Amino acid sequence: MGFFDHLQPKGCKALKPEPPRIRKEVDHSTPPPTRMTVTPTSTRSNTPVLPNRLAGKRARLSVKGPTSTPTSQSPKPRKRTVSEQPRLESDSDDDGSGQAFDQPNKRIRLSEDVEYDKTRRLRCESAFLEDDDAKFPMIHAADIASLDTSTKYKPAFPGSLDSYTILVQYPSATHAEKYVNAKRKPIWRILKFVSRYELVVPFQFDDFNPLEDIKVTLDVITDFYCSAPDTAALKDDGHGLLRRLKRARDKGAGEDYLKLILEWNDTITKIRKNGDISRTIDTTKRLDLKLIERILTQTYSRTVSPRVGLLRQYENGTDNIYGELLPKFVSDILNKDTRLRSSDIFVDLGSGVGNVVLQAALEVGCESWGCEMMENACELAELQEKEFKARCRLWGLAIGEIHLERGDFLNNAATLKILQKADVVLVNNQAFTPELNDRLTSHFLDLKEGCKVVSLKSFVPSGHKITSRNLNSAYNVLEVVEKRYYSACVSWTDAPGSYFVSTKDSSKLKAFAKTASRQASV
Repeated sequence: MGFFDHLQPKGCKALKPEPPRIRKEVDHSTPPPTRMTVTPTSTRSNTPVLPNRLAGKRARLSVKGPTSTPTSQSPKPRKRTVSEQPRLESDSDDDGSGQAFDQPNKRIRLSEDVEYDKTRRLRCESAFLEDDDAKFPMIHAADIASLDTSTKYKPAFPGSLDSYTILVQYPSATHAEKYVNAKRKPIWRILKFVSRYELVVPFQFDDFNPLEDIKVTLDVITDFYCSAPDTAALKDDGHGLLRRLKRARDKGAGEDYLKLILEWNDTITKIRKNGDISRTIDTTKRLDLKLIERILTQTYSRTVSPRVGLLRQYENGTDNIYGELLPKFVSDILNKDTRLRSSDIFVDLGSGVGNVVLQAALEVGCESWGCEMMENACELAELQEKEFKARCRLWGLAIGEIHLERGDFLNNAATLKILQKADVVLVNNQAFTPELNDRLTSHFLDLKEGCKVVSLKSFVPSGHKITSRNLNSAYNVLEVVEKRYYSACVSWTDAPGSYFVSTKDSSKLKAFAKTASRQASV
């Protein structure tokens, strides 16, 4: 089941990419000796996540061994089912690549061919001021998952904590909120920038699960915000706080679970106050994809998921067909294909609910623009933007400027103006009509030299050549490179496909014109 499968209307077939070209390779290297590690059995996430294949890629990075031989058959798109939750994150069951529970994850995963942005500022300094009184309203987990929606949720710890609201501490230091026990006399407790949860679980597997959200959130905070000694202590397989919290949840021990959440709040507050969290962020070269996925997932699940029915209202066979690129694919585009930097400008034409715009602002820290004409998608994008900014403050991270425009990107004045300054333009034109693609291509003449355009269909016809008859064509200034994406990259299919990176380069056109002029003068 692909991310955003719930957006595919009944009876509508998935877009089919061209058959993949598979190259058979066999790794003859000798696998290293097996090391015995004690890995805890984790309960499976109730939040739909990216398939195990994505986590498997990380596993293959750390353990070399014989690779399986791929078949020559084209994979068939999976049958779609309706789900309200996004598959934005790697599967927690497989994450860690066989790593022992008490071993901290590597905070920085930098491939050798990608240089990190030395000018990027990751930490939001104002979010760590202890006397900061700024308020950033956000949607708490208790607002979308509670016993008030009795047809969807039930108590997580029946009998002991039938109706209980807790607060969970995040890395930053803003806001003061109250801690309220809904069954007993209220207990007042000052906490800095927390998120409110009600201890309930869903009846349906695909619905938002507050306890799973807490588990994944605490894991991510521990892995990417704490120092190595603190991470090891929190994840200790015997007496670590996260291990004890998991035991309490698995045993249904509500009172123990509550006490351990309070212990977490005190622990992370202490770590923040001694400066360890700020130092960890300041020494991090680039945000890890797992952290990015966590923030995007939290934002989406609190804004888009409860209103996901709005995205089913599109007209099939037109340009207004909804589909998304998934975070891992977007991350590769931003870092490997285009090498976007925090000083650059990113533009997404047909930005939908704004997922890619938000990811670019967070992952790269650049000025990020999006333009969308579907009203329902625009409404959800604006909800996401508001929640996303509060969430990034909650996590203590600095982001780039975000601009979301409504309307047709071919007629939107602000979008057309920023296109002339853009460094990277993304166009998910998989379902665009040929007429729209042609109209959009003409605007590429106004792009600055070196600007890169990433699309799922090439804007330049195969075999195109510059001639004296087509000198004014935009095709002449685009240098196109075809690339391949694989499973878990787009929302409408799990099958692999092609995408294209075009670079604005007028040198060939100028050389042709110069040669033609010289020949004409002879």
